[in-house]
Amino acid sequence: MNGIKFQIRCKQYYSASTRALIDMAISKLLLAAMVFISLLLVQLVEADKQVVNTHATESSYTPKLDCGAACEARCRLASRQKMCKRACGTCCARCNCVPPGTSGNQELCPCYYNMTTHGGRRKCP
Repeated sequence: MNGIKFQIRCKQYYSASTRALIDMAISKLLLAAMVFISLLLVQLVEADKQVVNTHATESSYTPKLDCGAACEARCRLASRQKMCKRACGTCCARCNCVPPGTSGNQELCPCYYNMTTHGGRRKCP
């Protein structure tokens, strides 16, 4: 009912060309609103896909290494076993990797190999 009254008032106060301009402006505004809403929906769908993919990678389980047993094997020939096990345990906890053998092979675990002390020496035994 209000729409009819508006149209009647428009006919009374505005010329035909002015009414055409008003109709065109309204249609452009509606078109812009629809484009904005569709872009917003696309953005929301993409964000939801990213969240789902993030949860999928978190759930792909990489088994946690038993650092105690791995460092026990790595440090069994060390002269200072307590210090070796402590450093190895720190490196293992950060990298989830301990190279095989009692020494060397550090390049098999890049994170383990690249960890250094404040003095620039290799941290991991």
